[in-house]
Amino acid sequence: MGEVYEKVKRCLEDVRKVTDFEPEIALVLGSGLGDYARNMEVEAEIPYSQITGFPVSTAPGHDGKFIFGKVGSKKVVCMKGRIHYYEGYDIKDVVLPARLMRLMGAKILFLTNASGGINSSFRAGDFMLVKDHISSFAPNPLIGANVEEFGVRFPDMSHVYDPELNEKIKKAAKDLKIDLKEGVYVQTTGPSYESPTEIKMFGMMGADAVGMSTVVEAIAANHCGYRICCISCVCNLAAGIADHELTGEEVIAAGEKAAPLFEKLVTASIESF
Repeated sequence: MGEVYEKVKRCLEDVRKVTDFEPEIALVLGSGLGDYARNMEVEAEIPYSQITGFPVSTAPGHDGKFIFGKVGSKKVVCMKGRIHYYEGYDIKDVVLPARLMRLMGAKILFLTNASGGINSSFRAGDFMLVKDHISSFAPNPLIGANVEEFGVRFPDMSHVYDPELNEKIKKAAKDLKIDLKEGVYVQTTGPSYESPTEIKMFGMMGADAVGMSTVVEAIAANHCGYRICCISCVCNLAAGIADHELTGEEVIAAGEKAAPLFEKLVTASIESF
């Protein structure tokens, strides 16, 4: 076993000291969804700090713990707080949680995030179903020796976001009368926001929304065999599109405002998987 796989296995051993819960679905909560656990029938919780070698969330609005429980009849492990590259962690530690939840038993990875809208038809508070991504501006988490226990050296990226799961999310949104946008998400490293010219470039490349997470997790998750889906909450319009300076407080506040509807959409989607 390689060093990366051994580290994830050690993390799993610490988790198993607390719970033998085997999830079907892994859910990563973005900004504004921190209180999602109230929708769950919680069976166990583990702070990240209790897992040896596990990176700890430092971003505002991100608590650091796993929550295990049920959403309807589905067994879910929920990340209350994700790890971002801009926090100073190695990219392999940023994707460690996704790999760990795969070893716990999860077969579906449901990613959520807060983003800045690039598409001119988007407004703050919109939800966007991610149909594809642009990864060129963040380090690839698969660089280095391939972790054979997770996947092949050169994984295909043609269909990262599962078409069947996306159709179920769209149906859930329709049933809830939520106007669900679709688009391409681009990840930058952060923590600084993008310049207006960078936003213009991303738009020319085909990006509809931009953020500081998610894509590297999706790459690692695709590598290790997950079915993946992602909903982004457009919490603000991006630089050069918005008519004011951007702040982290604005993103958190917008996420919290959208949270009740976002929670309904996430719950209905999970129950349909």
